[in-house]
Amino acid sequence: MTDIEIPKREKRKFLDDNLVIESWNTLLPYFNNLKEREIASAEALEKWVLDRSELDAVLEEDLAWRYIKMNIDTRNEELSKSFHFFVQEIEPNIAPFSNEFDKKLLASPFLQQLNKEKYRIYLRGLKKRIELFREKNIPLLTQLQTDAQKYGVISAKMTVEMEGKEITMQKAATYLKNTNRSIREEAYKKLIERRLQDKDELHKLYTHLIKLRDEVAKNADYQNFRDYMFASLGRFDYTVEDCYDFHTAIEKEIVPIIRQFNLERKTALNLDVLKPWDTEVDITGKPPLKPFETGNELVQKTIKCFTKIDAYFADCIYIMNEMGHLDLESKTGKAPGGFNYPLYEIGVPFIYMNAVGTHRDVVTMVHEGGHAIHSFLSRDLEITDFKSTPSEVAELASMSMELISMEHWEVFFETEEELKRAKKEQLEKILSILPWIAIVDSFQHWVYQNPTHSLQERADKWLEITNRFSSKVVDSTGFEESKANSWQNQLHIFEVPFYYIEYGMAQLGAIAMWKNYKENPKKTLENYKAALRLGYTKSIAEIYETAGITFDFSKENVKRLADFVKVELAALN
Repeated sequence: MTDIEIPKREKRKFLDDNLVIESWNTLLPYFNNLKEREIASAEALEKWVLDRSELDAVLEEDLAWRYIKMNIDTRNEELSKSFHFFVQEIEPNIAPFSNEFDKKLLASPFLQQLNKEKYRIYLRGLKKRIELFREKNIPLLTQLQTDAQKYGVISAKMTVEMEGKEITMQKAATYLKNTNRSIREEAYKKLIERRLQDKDELHKLYTHLIKLRDEVAKNADYQNFRDYMFASLGRFDYTVEDCYDFHTAIEKEIVPIIRQFNLERKTALNLDVLKPWDTEVDITGKPPLKPFETGNELVQKTIKCFTKIDAYFADCIYIMNEMGHLDLESKTGKAPGGFNYPLYEIGVPFIYMNAVGTHRDVVTMVHEGGHAIHSFLSRDLEITDFKSTPSEVAELASMSMELISMEHWEVFFETEEELKRAKKEQLEKILSILPWIAIVDSFQHWVYQNPTHSLQERADKWLEITNRFSSKVVDSTGFEESKANSWQNQLHIFEVPFYYIEYGMAQLGAIAMWKNYKENPKKTLENYKAALRLGYTKSIAEIYETAGITFDFSKENVKRLADFVKVELAALN
């Protein structure tokens, strides 16, 4: 792969190539230029749009690097200060200008001369931004962005001791796959005990975030933050009622399947009672799958796996590795979670995760790899907003790659037995995650419709919702407090509210993509790449159609796709 060209940042056409963002004053001339520039033709308007887009890309990439570095080492105060400087000193000044720019574009007499189809989705979102903008929300949104990051700081400090060693929570969770039941129980209890140490602090943080978010919604003349977020997230293609229908479809069609999974697990493990620490271990008594040892090995095997699908996909990971755009291994002080962060100016994203050598890490890597491929395929779109895809589309790219790559997992799992185990675990997981997605989404609907609820009401509602989507097989007796606070494990609830149901919608799309891939790999990959190249220049439904599937999370479609997965699972037995 030594002949692969490593991308370089293109010469800027509007901003100084050597710009260093040290203060608002270094940026102000560019914002004033865009604000005051006379636009006398359609060509001049399009040039103005491109210059604004360049400014957006530079700013978003600068913030991205500050966020990435802060997450890699939460103990470094300078990195934290750097991120918060941008959030507190730069972004509040950008907001009013952005609103003025949106209005300037819409008011231009030359707007009608621009390509209507090309800018259709962009202008739709822009109009919604204008509707939502309120000057008095700027400091609140700044505070929210700053305070939400406290979740990562609190979580990064969590460690437990196993076998005489202090280890991260991610590493400790691997013990839940240990074939020794007493070790699994010990690990489970230590994990929940450690999380409960910070439950009050996390409750306090969440209550604070709810209050601020409710205030933002009311300022923007919305009845509640749920409705505000549907507008803010640009959910043009589905409604609140559609989300409720999705919850019901999962309850009716998926929960019974999960119940059967759990009953089979209980029987296979020869247990009278299936406890929470029995849900991850291999039911045949084999030790956990160990697909790789180091971060570098994970990278090399991912490249090899992607090569078998499409050489271009492998090139994307190779380029990121060569550029230092991968930080994969779990370490003390590193914030939890994993993400692919698009870098809109250079066009080469960054993958961040907390790998500890598990099968789940392989899934995370190919998932984030799907996001990365999406970034590469859309990097040549003309303006930054075209590249900023809605989550329902972004997660389709990543979740489809989980399943498509599964056809080539022999790279990670050398024996047929291990490969079957890995595939079976993956297929069970993609169905098992759907009730959790419904739980998290349903909980947030209630939280923001009832923002003044008490902590007891919060716990009661969470338990009520989890019970609705429970298989009723796993016995959590004795761990009621942990169960009532288990929502605190979900980063999205704190940092990116309402960004979660998209995983469920995209999971359904991904299953459909995988079904197509098994039937016609070449055509499916052509459709996949064509859809990803669109970025956000078409509606969600149109992008799914380009991918060769439908944007459909009805009860009938959920059942059809679940039945397909069940057939594939049966073939692995």
